[in-house]
Amino acid sequence: MSELLNQFECILDSDPLINEVGFIHPSQFTTLERDPEAGSSRSEASDALDGGDGSFLIRDHKLGIYSEVVLLLYKAVREQFMNAIAEYRNLGDPSLRSAKALGIAVMKCSKALVLLSPNFGTAWNSRKLIVSKKTQTSMFTDELRLSALVLSYSPKSEQAWSHKRWVIKNMARNRTTLQEILREESDLVEKIAEVYINFKNCIVVIHEGLTTSNTKEAYYFRDNCITKF
Repeated sequence: MSELLNQFECILDSDPLINEVGFIHPSQFTTLERDPEAGSSRSEASDALDGGDGSFLIRDHKLGIYSEVVLLLYKAVREQFMNAIAEYRNLGDPSLRSAKALGIAVMKCSKALVLLSPNFGTAWNSRKLIVSKKTQTSMFTDELRLSALVLSYSPKSEQAWSHKRWVIKNMARNRTTLQEILREESDLVEKIAEVYINFKNCIVVIHEGLTTSNTKEAYYFRDNCITKF
């Protein structure tokens, strides 16, 4: 099980641009692995992981997870995460070298955990705890990317939407990035809406609501409409 977990975390580290996650039924897995068209566009991460046990498939920044290993993988990731966050909280002083190492471990475990269990609130909150102590804009950008990745297959995840809202509020302090953030959010919700036929009539309204020149109106619209999906 530790080997499976290590392989999963290796995939996430090897390809930070993963933009979709899916769970593949056993009947589909072999077909996808042997698909010549898919094979012609394999990513560097998938090439680096050849020879694995066939539990994962990654191509063109799209990650497929064999459905039969999801439960076992979740249990292993959850145990690792709970141990890491408990140690991190017990240290107290975040400036200690050991605290920094544990912080990295918590971020690594929590990323894997929210991908397997999108509404695992403790994992999302642990990321807030660590990111809030940092000043790098890149960390907030990474959090936006992670929440978007989760929402690509779990668009109704309240925890993912809540995390995204928290990140945007922090990033909005830098006014130069605000319009870019709102544009990306508009693109994201349009993409999610396209997944559901009965949501397609909302696309135009969503776009207009998010791109309004009034920042407060944009926040209000997002909080009271998009997160209800």
